Amino acid sequence: MRVRETVPDSALSAADEIEVVDVTPEELRERLTAGKVYVPETARAASANFFKIENLTALREMALRRAAQTVDDQLVGAMRRGGIEGPWAAGERILVLIAGDPMASSLVRAARRLADLMMDAPWTVAHVERPNRPDRDPASARRVTEAIKLAEQLGARSVVLTGDDVPGSVLDFARRNNVTQIVMGKSRDSWWRVLAGRSLALALLRRSGGAALHFVSGGAPDTVAPVDAAAGRRRLGWRRPLEYVGGLALVAAANGLSFVLDSFSTGADLAMIFLASVLVSGLAFGLRPALAASALAILTYNFFFLEPRFSLQIGHAADVITFVIFLAVAAATGWLSGRVRDQARLSSRRASAVTALLAASRRLSAASTEAETAQVLAEQASAASGGRAVVLLPKDGELMQVAGAPTTALLTAGAMAAARWAWDKGEAAGAGTGTLPQVGWLFRPLVGVRGRAGVAGVETGDTIGPEDDRLVAAMLDQGAVALERAELASATVENEALRRSDKLRAALLNSISHDLRTPLSTVLGAATTLIDYGETLKPEVRADLLISIREEAERLNRYVGDLLDMTRLEGGALDTRSDWTDVRDILAAAIGRVERRLGERTLTRDFPGQLSLVRTDPGLLEQAIVNILENAIAYSPETSRIEVAAYEDRGNVVISIEDEGPGIPQAELERIFEKFRRLDEPSDRGQRNKGAGLGLSIAKGFIEAMGGRIAAASPLVGGRGTRILISLPKTVATHRLLL
Repeated sequence: MRVRETVPDSALSAADEIEVVDVTPEELRERLTAGKVYVPETARAASANFFKIENLTALREMALRRAAQTVDDQLVGAMRRGGIEGPWAAGERILVLIAGDPMASSLVRAARRLADLMMDAPWTVAHVERPNRPDRDPASARRVTEAIKLAEQLGARSVVLTGDDVPGSVLDFARRNNVTQIVMGKSRDSWWRVLAGRSLALALLRRSGGAALHFVSGGAPDTVAPVDAAAGRRRLGWRRPLEYVGGLALVAAANGLSFVLDSFSTGADLAMIFLASVLVSGLAFGLRPALAASALAILTYNFFFLEPRFSLQIGHAADVITFVIFLAVAAATGWLSGRVRDQARLSSRRASAVTALLAASRRLSAASTEAETAQVLAEQASAASGGRAVVLLPKDGELMQVAGAPTTALLTAGAMAAARWAWDKGEAAGAGTGTLPQVGWLFRPLVGVRGRAGVAGVETGDTIGPEDDRLVAAMLDQGAVALERAELASATVENEALRRSDKLRAALLNSISHDLRTPLSTVLGAATTLIDYGETLKPEVRADLLISIREEAERLNRYVGDLLDMTRLEGGALDTRSDWTDVRDILAAAIGRVERRLGERTLTRDFPGQLSLVRTDPGLLEQAIVNILENAIAYSPETSRIEVAAYEDRGNVVISIEDEGPGIPQAELERIFEKFRRLDEPSDRGQRNKGAGLGLSIAKGFIEAMGGRIAAASPLVGGRGTRILISLPKTVATHRLLL
């Protein structure tokens, strides 16, 4: 039985308040039987089919869970707004701490089981990065990345915290997010870490406050894939020895310089040279090479330059003080310089990541189409990962590759299968995942605000690390939103085109209903009169009726021609040809077509004796001029004057058509070339002679299609008159002396 009395989740999410009215399933069934919910017949059918005890109990549990979740979210929001530190044990929230050890994945699974036991409590996986001790082990970073991916697949939220004080960073996050349960691995801390108070477990036990701690003992260590181990050896196997050798070489150079200056300096002065070598070693090679350099510097300084020389013994009490101070300063210099260098490298990497994200955001924002956005996203993902990248978008129900960088990659059947899996399931597939890990590509769904927009794939290899992987993931999130924006922009353009088409259709219908029916009625009436009473009518009456039929038929022909021309312009089907044309001939032909409609108006011509030829379409130009002349006739009074002129400047041949009509208001001047635009003021010949309001719009379309320009100027003299100017470009500019 399909139940239609449902409330969508979006309605509950948008509600400001949720009030639960709770009754037992038995009481609800009694209300059904009594007819307080449905009419008796419907109530009996509902009780027998859907509203059973087990269904009502399940619905009751869902309602109570949703209400409890809403109240818990409101509590956390109130705590954050009021700056109140937690935890408040109103609802369980779990925080899982992972590091780069083999227990990371085991901790995630244990936390998931704990969340299930606590009625699907929300849980977060956190990793703490220490700026003073960056993790250089790629295997460790890979474990953290894989554990975070596993947690997200199991429904957790992930966060990366930063701070030198690990317990403080963890507990600060826990208080701000009302965490009640903290899960961490139990390792065997060395005795010196316990004595020094650097055991994370003991620190959390002392400072945890109201949060409960869960320790998970280490089980079988996770194995590292051979390719990851090999990559780690290739990345660090050659670099670490060179860093130590560099630090020791700096100490050796300090020894050589000290031997040269030994006869001119005291032991304290030489100690400064060794301290400088330790400082440079820390800044150049990092913390551990600096500590090794400081140890060698202490030994060589004592052996070669403190009495008795060539012995590790110290002969004078003053040298003991010098040696102790040198020992402390060298150790501190190596420690601090190494920390500064490591923090600088970490800050540089983060700054590079932020810069890359900013550049990607700018380029994605500038992209206007889906194809352009996909190409930009592929290029940015390729630059961040150091390998090839592809973007696939859904087209007609199929996933199609639309972009690739640095070159378009031909995906194998296995890679396409992984891409389709990522699209269908909304989960990552390919290398590093549990689905088709052997394809050599990692495919991620591009999830935007409204849903999945496509799939992006990155070719994996030894060049991509966990930090690059996080950068690529952030770029893909930006790309998903950009693709949605491009899709919405495309839909907006289509909707605007449909809106304009509907507007044109409505205007055409209005024009047909009035401007076409009027001449048809006149033609029909005159023809009927001639047929019925032709023999009894006087000759002058018959002639007048025939003239009316001809004029109205010509008017109807003009309307139909205008509609067809506008349809060609709107549909992009206007074909133009280019011929050498004398504008004076075109003006004469156009004037000849409208002479019979001038009435008592006077048309004057002002043409020069010689005019440069222009390359244009004679037919379109003549039709545009005819439309302008008919507009001038329609809006100018009888006995007025219409002037047609032509002249040229260095780069253009200009046509001017001027009338003595009422003019165009300044507010309407910019809109005079719009479709179906007619002035409200009636002409002396009546509104019926003004046409459908398409003449100037068609003229503008024709002139611009030929590469020309058209403009209107009004009023001219005494607040009246309109001048239409057409400018047609010359192929070669005329020298000023020839004008």
